[in-house]
Amino acid sequence: MKTNLHLAKDAAIEAGALIMNYYKADYEIRDKSYHNPVTTADHAADSYLKKVLMEARPDYGWLSEETVDSPKRLEKNRVWVVDPLDGTKEFIEGVPNFVVSVGLVENGIPIVGVLFNPVTKELFTAAKGEGAHLNGKLIHCISKDAVCDMVILNSRSETRRGLWAPYDGTFGELRAIGSVAYKLGITAAGKADIFASLRPKNEWDICAGNCIINEAGGKLIDLNGNHREYNQAKTLIEPGLIAGEIDAVDKTFQILKSN
Repeated sequence: MKTNLHLAKDAAIEAGALIMNYYKADYEIRDKSYHNPVTTADHAADSYLKKVLMEARPDYGWLSEETVDSPKRLEKNRVWVVDPLDGTKEFIEGVPNFVVSVGLVENGIPIVGVLFNPVTKELFTAAKGEGAHLNGKLIHCISKDAVCDMVILNSRSETRRGLWAPYDGTFGELRAIGSVAYKLGITAAGKADIFASLRPKNEWDICAGNCIINEAGGKLIDLNGNHREYNQAKTLIEPGLIAGEIDAVDKTFQILKSN
């Protein structure tokens, strides 16, 4: 029988192939809510992932951005937490900053995380106690000693809205990139010091990435300083998030908390 990591990895790659059938092609777009688009590609990937993962593990629970939620998952010890296409706005714009995100939690703790970018072919993977990998190579969070030298990955929309303007000059670079999950993968791979969001996110945005960050020697906390326990009735994580190497997260937390 496949391990949960191999199952999630294979499913994410196949879902990514499905998404690429729609990338820069014709597909339907509609708004779930204000400025929250969903496409045919999201639904195709979601249907595929749910079928494959739940058929293989029928005793597990299911939480996905694109599936109507069921309270039955709250009774399960193990739950798949999935975003079939994280970075839909970037997908629509033709910007290759989007990923398939597949996480698995056990008693609230992320134990498997897979992120797959089907354009760049970056495959971020982790399982609890087994380390984190990018395309099979071990990865680690990194951090510069001084905050003024750090690269912070933040949201394109938050940047456009001016939410990061108070921090101009505080960090070495504020780099706006789409997809929360993708930013977590990049940070775990040591390509930036910190991922931070000043706005709430959902469990499916960060679950897989949280596992990968943890296994890369980092941590993820909310802007109240708390670690997330997953498979909650309320999936929204408020007020925002910081992830990366442990000392870098602590330093960034002190700065964001003081504003």
